[in-house]
Amino acid sequence: MVQHESKRAGFTLVELLVVIAIIGVLVGLLLPAVQAAREAARRMSCSNNFKQLGLAMHNYHAAYNKLPLHGTGTHPPTGTNTWVSLTNSNNMRLSALVGMLPFLEQQGLWEQISNPNTQRTDGNTGAAIGTPTNPWPAMGPTPQNVQYLPWATEIATFRCPSDPGKGLPALGRTNYAPCTGDSAVNNRDGYLNVYAGTTVPYVATSSTAARANASMRGTFVMRKQTAFRDLLDGTSNTIAMGEIATDLGDKDVRTIGGRLAGNNNTAPFFNDPLYCRNTVPGIDPERPSFWAVSTDGSTGGRGFRWADAVPVYTQCTTIRPPNKEICGMSGADRNLSATMSSRHQGGVHVVMADGAVKFITDSIESGNQSMGNVRTGQTGPRAPGAASPYGLWGALGTRGSREVIDESF
Repeated sequence: MVQHESKRAGFTLVELLVVIAIIGVLVGLLLPAVQAAREAARRMSCSNNFKQLGLAMHNYHAAYNKLPLHGTGTHPPTGTNTWVSLTNSNNMRLSALVGMLPFLEQQGLWEQISNPNTQRTDGNTGAAIGTPTNPWPAMGPTPQNVQYLPWATEIATFRCPSDPGKGLPALGRTNYAPCTGDSAVNNRDGYLNVYAGTTVPYVATSSTAARANASMRGTFVMRKQTAFRDLLDGTSNTIAMGEIATDLGDKDVRTIGGRLAGNNNTAPFFNDPLYCRNTVPGIDPERPSFWAVSTDGSTGGRGFRWADAVPVYTQCTTIRPPNKEICGMSGADRNLSATMSSRHQGGVHVVMADGAVKFITDSIESGNQSMGNVRTGQTGPRAPGAASPYGLWGALGTRGSREVIDESF
């Protein structure tokens, strides 16, 4: 009897290629949805981090009847400029985030900071600072000291998962910053006279107090204590902190200042919030999200030091709308128009003074963008106590101008 071999069914090469092509198309169609789902999860995590900061702020206030001070710390033996790197004190440079650490389950890190210690980032025990005979002082050195381990520590609660920035030249990064109001004037030195001099502790003078009262109209005032009772517009109508994107070294206008002609201590910068946007050369006309000019130094990126109170690192303002350029010119630590920014699509998170976290869109109404910054002695629409000229956005950033907010945001 003759046996016939049975034919084994299978795919031809053409059929196999067709199946692979179909799978490739389906994956291509699904990938954007997967990416969107991942970003939605990251955005939710970012919002949760901000909620934790809001709770920490409220717990701090419950404990001390005041908000954490922005621009606090220890005095050096002899008064010196704000920007000088010191190892014997932090020169009143610490941000409000430092004081919030014990309320963010960071008691261990707080103990390292609040006591003298000998730890160094590089593990070296033979240097003058960081040895048993000459330890870091309590509350640490100024925040640019990379060898002081706490300042180089990344804290997960301070980081938005959507922001990819990491590593040097930054130290410990932050994506969340206290809001100082609707002006770029005096937001480095604030209420106290921290300049090269010999008098310590630093004190407020008539001129520094006048500038701070007129310009720093937000929930936080550099080197001056505030409390919820100071928020006359109401805690639900006042931004306490805002989101900031950290710098990636790519000349992004939102995350580092451009080096434009002139300086940020005089006009025309003070007179025109759009100065950096309109100056040529400035922003690249073919790539309007990036500078065409050189930028501030490599360590002057946005959010590069969570412990540092100077504007580019841990302050935000409500002058320019969210995700617009920061404008400071010729110095990361000086007067700065420092709006909020993020890696999310279309807006930024803020935490209101009542602890509520909200998402503010880039298109929020921002009033008269040609109105200059408030200066000492000015009258009219920029006088101390006057309503912000920057519309709903400016009103949300100021604490006591008694603006009526009747719009949704």
